Amino acid sequence: MVAGLVMGDPVTGLFIGGSMQLTVLGIGTFGGSSHIDANTGSIIATAFSVALGMDSSQALAAIAVPVAAILTVADVLGRFCNTFFQHRIDTLIEREDYAGIQRNFLYGIAPWALSRALPTALALAFGQGLVQAMMDVLNGPLAWLGTGLGVAGAVLPAVGFAILLRYLPVRVNWHYLILGFVVTVFFNYLFNGVKTIGGAVAGVVDGFSGNFIGMPMLGIALVGLYVAVNYYKAQSARPSLENADSSQEEDDEDEL
Repeated sequence: MVAGLVMGDPVTGLFIGGSMQLTVLGIGTFGGSSHIDANTGSIIATAFSVALGMDSSQALAAIAVPVAAILTVADVLGRFCNTFFQHRIDTLIEREDYAGIQRNFLYGIAPWALSRALPTALALAFGQGLVQAMMDVLNGPLAWLGTGLGVAGAVLPAVGFAILLRYLPVRVNWHYLILGFVVTVFFNYLFNGVKTIGGAVAGVVDGFSGNFIGMPMLGIALVGLYVAVNYYKAQSARPSLENADSSQEEDDEDEL
């Protein structure tokens, strides 16, 4: 969003950043593992998309994803440089030099920031010609490839969701999945209705005839199904908990 504001088009920044976030949603890493640099990829793609008038979905597939993957190397390099300060901190701990520990801890910000700032600066300074040439090719002789990249960019968020659902316990908690879908649809109806009212009021239209979509009975039934399944699972788990509590009480009495 900030990159979009700087470039004068926050909508494009939000679209690319949000799509990139959804794309990597299912491949997030934990702990100290290196991962693709989705943030830098989104910033560079937003800058070139706005500056060159590039389609957002095409910029996502052609720039954001490849840049994010390549900058995994920069992530590893930044972590590697930080080990220098970590070893200095180990030595300072033995000397009980607390001021030095604090300084070296802050020094670690420098390689971490440069591992992102330098690639972004170099790409923006020297990459515009390359991206412009690539864009001319994708919109000219290889228009079929450019169209394919645009479609791929639009599909990538769905791929991220699919990977995420593959790892989540959907079979056990499928009723939550239904609830989320239904709530999303309901909010869509709500916002569409508000938009209709706002447009009519803004235009001061005589004989306003906006149609309010009623809440569908199927949606209500699915929400009820979610509540029923959730209640059933809670009640099914209660006897086992009561048995565990009674067994614990018996064990305590035996010990007494």
